[in-house]
Amino acid sequence: MFLAVIMGGAVGIDRQRYEWAAGLRTHMLVCLGSALMMIVSAYGFADILSTEHVSLDPSRVAAQVVSGIGFLGAGTILFLKHEVVKGLTTAAGLWTVAGIGLAIGGGLYLAAAFTTILVLIILILIKPYKKRLITERRQTEIHLKLNKHAISLTQLESILDQKNILYNHLKLSNTKEDDTFNVEIRLNKSTSNKVMLELIETLNNLNGIKEVEFNPANT
Repeated sequence: MFLAVIMGGAVGIDRQRYEWAAGLRTHMLVCLGSALMMIVSAYGFADILSTEHVSLDPSRVAAQVVSGIGFLGAGTILFLKHEVVKGLTTAAGLWTVAGIGLAIGGGLYLAAAFTTILVLIILILIKPYKKRLITERRQTEIHLKLNKHAISLTQLESILDQKNILYNHLKLSNTKEDDTFNVEIRLNKSTSNKVMLELIETLNNLNGIKEVEFNPANT
């Protein structure tokens, strides 16, 4: 049980550094609880095994832990704007820590220790190199500041159609100025910079467009 606390805490320290919802104590408790459930599942009913027609399947409780930990992991996942999801790594860490606890409870100490080391390598050592290895794909975005009395979204839609520009996200938000709102458009396919510059020039010449910002997608 003490070993489960140590290994769960080792993973939790990394999450605690970034002040995630599931930190040091949460990971400790998940690993400890999983180890206890596995011990109960494997050895808690040994006294009734001698009873006729009674058999024991230690994997049943372990299977429930693996599936049941999902509700706790879901609580660490946050859905932010722009379809950005945060907390998946922490949720995956909790799920893995539960597996480590089950391994300790089942007496597989070497497997639990090796898994803990690999988890720490993934969380601590690989993170600084992630951005170098994988470049996050970003879509082309156009940000506009419009005068709501001078130009409508229908007019804006017509201009995009003329340029054969398709989008999959449009966000409208008010500003502190009563007559102005912000429009964010995210395109759903790559468009040449030449076409985008022509579009920006067209938008900038329209009466009612106060500001145009173009963020090209990375390739």
